[in-house]
Formats: sequence, C-alpha cells, structure tokens
Amino acid sequence: MIKVVISGYGKMGKMVEQSLAEKNIACAGITDDVATFDDAVARDAVCIDFTTPDAFRHNYGVLARKFKAVVVGTTGWYDMSDEVFAAFKQAGTTLIWASNFSVGVNVTSAAVELVASLLAKSGGYSSYIVEKHHIHKLDAPSGTAKTLAHDVERGMGTLPAISSVRVGEIAGTHTVGFEGMSDRITIEHEAFSRKGFADGSVLAATMTEQLATGVYEFKELFLKRLK
Repeated sequence: MIKVVISGYGKMGKMVEQSLAEKNIACAGITDDVATFDDAVARDAVCIDFTTPDAFRHNYGVLARKFKAVVVGTTGWYDMSDEVFAAFKQAGTTLIWASNFSVGVNVTSAAVELVASLLAKSGGYSSYIVEKHHIHKLDAPSGTAKTLAHDVERGMGTLPAISSVRVGEIAGTHTVGFEGMSDRITIEHEAFSRKGFADGSVLAATMTEQLATGVYEFKELFLKRLK
C-alpha cells in the first residue's frame, strides 16, 4: 500500500492530508524540513510537496535523494527545471510535476490548445490570459497561466499577454480569451477551493506505483488516462 509524506503543512498541506484520509491512503508523516525527516520512512514513501518556490529550490536535491517518488505542486521554479529534472534522473527517483494538479485545469489546458490551433487556421484572432489568485500567492504570473500561455503558443505560434490579479482569498481563476474583429471566445476555469489541487496531487502519487523511474508532467499522464 502506498505511503505518502506531506512536505509543507500550510493550507495546501492540510488539504492534502484531508484528501489522503478520504481515500484511505496512509500519511507516513508531515514535515516542514525534509532534510531532517526520517530517512528510513522516506525511502518507502511518496512525498507530496506544496511548499514555497524558495523552499523547493533549496530542497529539490534532498527530495530526489531521500524519497521513493516525489509529486511537486509547488510552482515558481521552472527557470531551473533542467537542473531539477537532472537531479531526479541521476538519483533514479520518479518525479511528477504540474503547474496545477486540478483535473479541470488539465482538461481546460487541452481545450485551450485545441481552440488555439483551430483559430490559427482560420486567422484573425489574438489572445490574452487573465489570472486571479489570493494575496498569499508568491509567484506571478501563476504557473498555470504560463502553462496555458504555452498551450496557446503551440496552437497559434505566439504567446499571449498575461495579466495577474492578487486580491482576497481567490483560490484561482484563469481566463483565456481569443479576440477577433467580430467576436470573442473565452475559456475559463474557476477553482472553488484548493481541494481540486490536493485531490489531483494524491492521484499523481498513486500513479507513481505504475511508472518507471523518470520525470513526468501530470497533464500528459492524466490526459493519457482519458484516451
């Protein structure tokens, strides 16, 4: 039976703990300092990391060396993704990462790429993204907005402009707009709470049991399951 260690016991960490309990998956520990976490427990556990960009940048090497597999929901480190991925490959530790683990967001991502590719063929449209989050979110634009921007780029060949809003306790809203001379198409995903992110990360943790060691993006794994 899979065992999960939670790294980062903030709002997301608590939500992951709740999701594990709902799915009868053992929580083998909770830590805010993976470097001091018990090595013997870590060796047989999947770590779900929802910390901060700075914490992950500092800890990714430790995560790769200590745990059987790691699921990373922390964003804001993608500028050093080559070093992070290399560390996990060298350690022989499975890594599943995502800018957003929400099932709905990953379906939205696929839809955005499809619409962008169709509009590129028809011509006459430009694109934009507006993302809104709570005031505690440290990175802007969000990792999800950047992912959606690359979805648009793959379809249309150009990156959209991104606007970021930080206000209140918004869990996360992402709007992708395609503007033409006569009309506008909008695709929007609104998270009602952080629960969708937690549930998706727990799903990813269960996926590690069937994967060969390596680095995987959750979106690819999830969409492959739907085909």
